[in-house]
Amino acid sequence: MSKYSEQFKLGVVEQYLKGTLGYKQVSKEHNLHASTVKLWVKLHKAHGADGLAKKFSHYSAEFKLFVLQRMWDDDLSCLQVAAVFNIRNASSISHWERCYHSGGLDALVPRKRGRPNKMPIRPSTESPKSLLAAERTHDELIAEVNQLRMEVAYLKKLDALVQAQKQRRTTMRKKRK
Repeated sequence: MSKYSEQFKLGVVEQYLKGTLGYKQVSKEHNLHASTVKLWVKLHKAHGADGLAKKFSHYSAEFKLFVLQRMWDDDLSCLQVAAVFNIRNASSISHWERCYHSGGLDALVPRKRGRPNKMPIRPSTESPKSLLAAERTHDELIAEVNQLRMEVAYLKKLDALVQAQKQRRTTMRKKRK
């Protein structure tokens, strides 16, 4: 929820546009900063009532560069450019400018937000088991059989070691008693 409603903003802008009070007087009356009233008036003049509506936007790198080029070519301030392009946060334009000067166009590319994945997603690779037996050569089948025999032998050896350790523990316990 925004700090000020659209009706409140529109009322402040209309009060200023009547011409009886300036930015400072209107801002003091509503307990606002003068630059806020000035921004609202510029947004209203450039975009109408839609300029005061709440807006969530993600800008592309090309759009950011276009905004910066316009600011540099026309010698505009960040506040003026924000009003022209209907960008709510004028300070983001100065941030874009710093990023562009430090890293070029790549620095303006929006970054992925949020926490990164724990495990990277790997492309699925076909395992040799997924191939049909008819498509395999005789040597491939022999190699697979040998691999499976080694796995079985390893598991049997591991099982024998685990059983031997259990047997030793139980005999040690019986001797202690």
